[in-house]
Amino acid sequence: MPEHRPDAPLRIIHIFRTPVGGLFRHVLDVARGQIERGHAVGVVCDSSTGGARAETALGDLAPHLSLGLTRIPMSRNPGLGDVRALRDIRALVHQKTPDIVHGHGSKGGLYARLPALYDRAWPAGIYTPHGGSFHFSGFSPRDALYRGVERLLARHTSVFLMESTYIAGCTERLIGPLKSPVRVVPNGITEAEFEPVTADADAVDILYLGEMRTLKGIDTLLLALAELRDKGKPLTALLVGAGPDEDALKAQAAQLGLSGQVTFSGPRPIREALPRARLMVVPSRGESLPYVVLEAAAAAMPLVATNVGGIPEIFGPCKDRLIKPSDPAALARAIDATLAGDMAADAALLRDHVRRNFSYNGMVDGGIAAYREALAIAAAD
Repeated sequence: MPEHRPDAPLRIIHIFRTPVGGLFRHVLDVARGQIERGHAVGVVCDSSTGGARAETALGDLAPHLSLGLTRIPMSRNPGLGDVRALRDIRALVHQKTPDIVHGHGSKGGLYARLPALYDRAWPAGIYTPHGGSFHFSGFSPRDALYRGVERLLARHTSVFLMESTYIAGCTERLIGPLKSPVRVVPNGITEAEFEPVTADADAVDILYLGEMRTLKGIDTLLLALAELRDKGKPLTALLVGAGPDEDALKAQAAQLGLSGQVTFSGPRPIREALPRARLMVVPSRGESLPYVVLEAAAAAMPLVATNVGGIPEIFGPCKDRLIKPSDPAALARAIDATLAGDMAADAALLRDHVRRNFSYNGMVDGGIAAYREALAIAAAD
């Protein structure tokens, strides 16, 4: 591979599956930052998911993507569709000739690295898990399959670009020592997102914002709300998002007699949702480095969260306040204590920590430095 000047503009293609959630926001932010710095960028993602919000966001970015926006069918689970997607992506990469192919999430990581097994002209492959396969750390055949694929692909990864120290540790623990460089560059947010929010006059008590999935622990939140009600402390909650378990969660709320206290809402921007409540609750069973926590903390929104994934990295000096997941009683106690405490002081302390450690510019520049390291390694081989 030819040597690249340290300041040469790069050609970068980002590959990921679903244009929703924190992973999607990360790719959009990184792509914009790379374009602002003079690099040529392209995006490849699934054509069948995302909805109207994804269409709008991708439509806004597309005119600035000199390597194009490409949407092709990508299945969530392994199947024959992966063969077609790999064929299309390989053809696109050879047409666009990027220096870097950056895979995000387990499926994006597969498409960005698997061709390197049989294509000697394949560019440097960067992998950012965003949790991905590393949420499947059990002993089922599916989990074993995912770990086996990750071990194979690790041999064809130029640089692991991890979004949290937690995920870096998970990767080493689940698939063994990594021979390629591992660089931790945390998600970052813009200065505008540190503008504080003020609760509306008719705000509810609790806000949940995210995917409606069992992994996110919303069932635990509903049980905690039922426990508080039974103790004479009925709280109102707004649950914002969509996902595969939404109907089951609505049924659980009704079964618990919470229909009058809990409102389900479709996805909406976080800055629009935050003023609708006094306290945000993140009851997740598994995370990497969630943007929803970073954004809420930056906005000085009081937070109750679980001690999972990279959330302790975000909480920093406040991490002792995190609670264990899947424990409705502990969550109920934490909600009750936080609402009764000095929420403004705690929120200000957390906001200051996030401002110092999770910057947008640091995320973009750190990623580009990892790309150049990958290219230097390839040129030396």
